[in-house]
Amino acid sequence: MAWLIKLIRNYLDAYRSLDKGILYGVFILILFGIFLIFAAGPGVAERNHLSAFHFVYRQLIFLVPAIGVLLVISVLPLKIVRRIAGLVFVISLLGMVYVLLVGEEVKGARRWIYLGVLGSIQPSEFLKPAFAVVCAWLLASARLIKNFHGYILSFVLYGICGFLLFRQPDFGMTLTLTAILAAELFLAGIPKYLIGLLGGVLSLLSTAGYFLLDHVRVRIDRFLSPEQGEAYQVEKSMETLRNAGLFGKGPGEGIVKYDLPDAHTDFILAVSAEEFGFVLTAGLVLVFAFLLLRGFWLIRKENNYFCQIAVGGLLTQIAFQVIVNMGSTLNLMPTKGMTLPFISYGGSSLVSIGFAFGVILALTRRHTLSRGLE
Repeated sequence: MAWLIKLIRNYLDAYRSLDKGILYGVFILILFGIFLIFAAGPGVAERNHLSAFHFVYRQLIFLVPAIGVLLVISVLPLKIVRRIAGLVFVISLLGMVYVLLVGEEVKGARRWIYLGVLGSIQPSEFLKPAFAVVCAWLLASARLIKNFHGYILSFVLYGICGFLLFRQPDFGMTLTLTAILAAELFLAGIPKYLIGLLGGVLSLLSTAGYFLLDHVRVRIDRFLSPEQGEAYQVEKSMETLRNAGLFGKGPGEGIVKYDLPDAHTDFILAVSAEEFGFVLTAGLVLVFAFLLLRGFWLIRKENNYFCQIAVGGLLTQIAFQVIVNMGSTLNLMPTKGMTLPFISYGGSSLVSIGFAFGVILALTRRHTLSRGLE
């Protein structure tokens, strides 16, 4: 019994050191997500001839491990967080190799491992936060350990991940990893010669994606010349946003969820605008803005290289997802199947983003650290 009391006491001590602004902001997002999946889920389920609350039930089930991962990771010591992230990174890479070898192709892509009645898992979703932590570890070590080639190793890992993602193919996930690495190199004090290298890699990826991946080319062409292709979801989303009003039609009164196949994922912001109006939807945007600004403000005061770089990379990942999801809905960029953190439907995405915020909370806890790795 004594060990249990000690464990609880240690957890409570760690919990008290968490940044409450980020923690409460995350739970506000989770509540937003529950409301919106109740709004969007039944319409999409009806289109797919499923029970009305199919997506609602599954989202609530996935929330349990997502919240559990978040709360457990957030109170762990930094050494343990790094090791778990390294393990998740290796398992994710192996999962992506497995997907390419024996995965089932869906809509021209191999991205999921199917687990029967348990659904499916997308290994690349877990790769994103793990990649951010592992690369931060390498880059911080490069600053502190003489002759340690952390910059080169981070590019090697990026190349391996990029190759596997390109083979799936998943161009959006590749760009996400590119954004993470670019942010972390900037925070680590990127050597000048790497600036040109990273810019060249990004240009090469964009060009290759356009010419080699049909779905990328189609989406970009539709964005640049809407009259040349069918862009029903974007047009319907824009029409909904224009007519949303300040307070919307009210919960359950919207109709766009019955028209958009991706109303519960890529275009859930349109459902939010139609049913809850501009005021609550703008509130959702402000919560994301608060979390990102709060996170960057915290690492500004941090005295540990690893924490600064890792949290900066994770915040960049979250910001990139938010910008792409909302930008696609607003027709500011080509559509890309990227989830809105804690809002869009998706089991792998939920647990992955729970892991990401758990690491952010763990690395921004109030602790006195030397400017180093520990």
